[in-house]
Amino acid sequence: MKTTYKTVLFSGLLAISFGAVATDVPYPNGYRDWHHVKSMVISPGHALHESFGGIHHLYANKKALKGYAKGKFPNGSVIVFDLLEANDAGNAITEGKRKVVGVMLKDSKRHASTGGWGFEGFKGDSKTERAVGKNAATACFGCHEPQAAHDYVFSTTRR
Repeated sequence: MKTTYKTVLFSGLLAISFGAVATDVPYPNGYRDWHHVKSMVISPGHALHESFGGIHHLYANKKALKGYAKGKFPNGSVIVFDLLEANDAGNAITEGKRKVVGVMLKDSKRHASTGGWGFEGFKGDSKTERAVGKNAATACFGCHEPQAAHDYVFSTTRR
């Protein structure tokens, strides 16, 4: 079976539910107006290419910016992982169709069993079609758990 970003996102299907309900993580309207944290391209040959290959843009709301500065994210922090296809346009990489909008929402009470973070992914350009639904906690947190020392966040801001 070919591994895709959906396969990785659904990888927690057989894992025990952590009790967090993914549907309480809303679509982050207006996120492209938030602080742009960084961009990167995952190219063929990278270990995550099959699942997350493409152009990544990360955005943070104001509360999440405070978390990046302090190393601990306050409740209400939202980090968005905007993944788009990467198209080769002859010596240039251009954005293609959106694959998924991944969302991390900090709520230490509602998501205590997943480091205080709720997770969700929205398919393509949809604001309602969820990529992982009720399995977001297990599918996403499994990868983020090793980042406990960084409040479960992989990215850092440029200094």
